[in-house]
Amino acid sequence: MRTPNNEPLGSDIAEGSPESGTFRDAQTRGPRKAEPERKCILSGEHGARDALVRLAVSPDGLVLPDIHAKAPGRGAWLAVSRAELETAIAKGKLKGALARAFSKSVGGAALTVPEDLPQRIEDGLRRALLDRLGLEMRAGHLILGSERIAEHARGGAVDLLLHASDAREDGNRKLDQAWRVGRDVEGSGEIGVVLPLDRAALSVAMGRDNVVHMALADAAAAARVSLALERLKHFLGHPTADAATQAGEPPLAGMDDRSKDEF
Repeated sequence: MRTPNNEPLGSDIAEGSPESGTFRDAQTRGPRKAEPERKCILSGEHGARDALVRLAVSPDGLVLPDIHAKAPGRGAWLAVSRAELETAIAKGKLKGALARAFSKSVGGAALTVPEDLPQRIEDGLRRALLDRLGLEMRAGHLILGSERIAEHARGGAVDLLLHASDAREDGNRKLDQAWRVGRDVEGSGEIGVVLPLDRAALSVAMGRDNVVHMALADAAAAARVSLALERLKHFLGHPTADAATQAGEPPLAGMDDRSKDEF
């Protein structure tokens, strides 16, 4: 893919990247190392390279998401939600911003923005999160099964607690309480993260039946999963950990639970 001239692309596993194991998020209560920042071509907002979505252009001028930022050369970056992106596309703002960003790279050739670009980005971010969860499971960092999760949580061994979007409220509540007890924060209202993924998607990705709850007992693994999750939530327009904290809500506040699962 050709890419624009607004930033050089380094290694995908750079110092301070999630793969390097140096990230610490709100749950592990530690600082992140300094990260390269990029500027959104639509909003002008600056953000960490790993938190934004990268766009690249194919040799025939087709603009495509580069979710893992692995295409060689340079890239254009987005920090907006899907709704904001759709508005920018409808008003022609995205095409204008891309034309400016890619003008030197494509030598004036016409760019094509696919109508389903927002959906392609969402699908890519979902896939990236599921792939990350799968990698952590194969590395032995992911805990499955309510009883095993509750045991680890009560023992203070869970860094990140996750629930499917269609998990049953009472199942979430029991595990959340066990997690708070293990972290010695009972009464704080802290709860696990309700994922923007249902049990069917999780079960397919994990290769297991009825995956409803998951936990990570490794701080670096929890940070890697959190980063992939926050990117997806931001694009979907869901409150992220930082936004929830600023609003005075528990940093891991979940979404509505709508399930029929057994604890």
